[in-house]
Amino acid sequence: MKVKAITRTEAAFTRDTVGDLYKQQRNLDPALHPFEKGREYVRAVAAAKVERMLAKPFVDALSGHVDGVYAMAKHPTVLDRLYSGSADGEVRIWSLAQRKTTLAIPNAHRGIVKGIAAVPSSNSFLSCGTDRVVKLWSTDTDEDAHPDPTTPVSTFIGRNAFNALDHHRRQNMFATAGVAVELWDHDRSNPVQTYSWGTDTVSSIRFNHTETSVFASTSTDRAIILYDTRMSQPLKKLLLDLASNSVCWNPMEPYRFAVANEDHNAYYFDMRNLDRAVNIFKDHVSAVLDLDFSPTGKELVTGAYDKTLRIYDVQSGHSRDVYHTKRMQRLWAVRFSMDAKYVLSASDDGNIRLWKAEAAATTGVMNARQKASVEAAHAVVDKYKHLDGVRKIVKSRKVPKAIKNAAHLKRVMLDARKKKDNNVRKHAKNPDLVRPRVPEREKHIVGTQD
Repeated sequence: MKVKAITRTEAAFTRDTVGDLYKQQRNLDPALHPFEKGREYVRAVAAAKVERMLAKPFVDALSGHVDGVYAMAKHPTVLDRLYSGSADGEVRIWSLAQRKTTLAIPNAHRGIVKGIAAVPSSNSFLSCGTDRVVKLWSTDTDEDAHPDPTTPVSTFIGRNAFNALDHHRRQNMFATAGVAVELWDHDRSNPVQTYSWGTDTVSSIRFNHTETSVFASTSTDRAIILYDTRMSQPLKKLLLDLASNSVCWNPMEPYRFAVANEDHNAYYFDMRNLDRAVNIFKDHVSAVLDLDFSPTGKELVTGAYDKTLRIYDVQSGHSRDVYHTKRMQRLWAVRFSMDAKYVLSASDDGNIRLWKAEAAATTGVMNARQKASVEAAHAVVDKYKHLDGVRKIVKSRKVPKAIKNAAHLKRVMLDARKKKDNNVRKHAKNPDLVRPRVPEREKHIVGTQD
């Protein structure tokens, strides 16, 4: 005679703690749960609503500047350090953890501070302005060599006003943008190399994080130029329909960079093929003034003249989130924090604002059960985000009335332009000759030069 006995271990049905939930035995056979998708859909809608209810992206405003902040830089190795420069010539160092100023240098420049950059693997930083001076500062106080951090360690005098600068990732070398692009060394008072390609004033410049010898610049004559410090001439030149205001390299993909353009868009390029944009980031209704990649290289933040900040996925052409406040003015500088959890914006009103990269993210410490609950909610929303009931909630954003009206007007104008092109092709004998179809990612490129 054969006897079957049911055996269970004590750990399978007892609670770990008094406050823990009772463990339940479940049969996951789909045949026993015919309404599983319906229940998951209801959970997805509820999770999407809760996420929008908890979306409080604004963290704090770092106040201290009395004029507009036009330059901002983060330290590549120190997580909570931020540098900023304002229109009255003041330079400040901030602690993001304490949310306060650690060092203020009034009258660091005569005029607007146009560029600021940290020196990697050190406590030094550079600043430049319209007073034709680049200054090297250090927060390392030495009683003999450098007792006062409010006095510059070195001063580099140029022939013309500077618009931007950036430091090399490994060498004691930095590049400035003005009438021409100049390459400087810490130990020399004159530029080591000067680059010029028949351009107007150069507005921005940025070194590559991985291919450290490569850097790019944008100028007011609509040109984007690539350089190499090992060569005496520029590498390539790209010309767009309108001028670009800023450039930034993807830290995880060395050959790709993005530019902020005057035509309300940001363009993502691969330097190996400049005849076509990799992606176009839309949704702004005014000129994009600055942009920055997250340290993961998967997201991009932009700040625009329309007083809004937008965060994009590099694989998507439209923003996943938009941040704005009533008092925030035009954004001249934006940065991702080095842990990719926060976003910083500097505007005309003299404030540096700290935002969460994920609007509904929890900043405090979560236990294992809370983390599992958040992950389950994200998973079920991601599974049903293509359905109307979930998609409308996930994508709903409240924007100021002026921006909403401008976006509607822009959409009407673009639709009318497309309709006109289609009508011309429809009634032309040779439509491909009269109005050839040009892909959107190639339409705004005028040409390239080597």
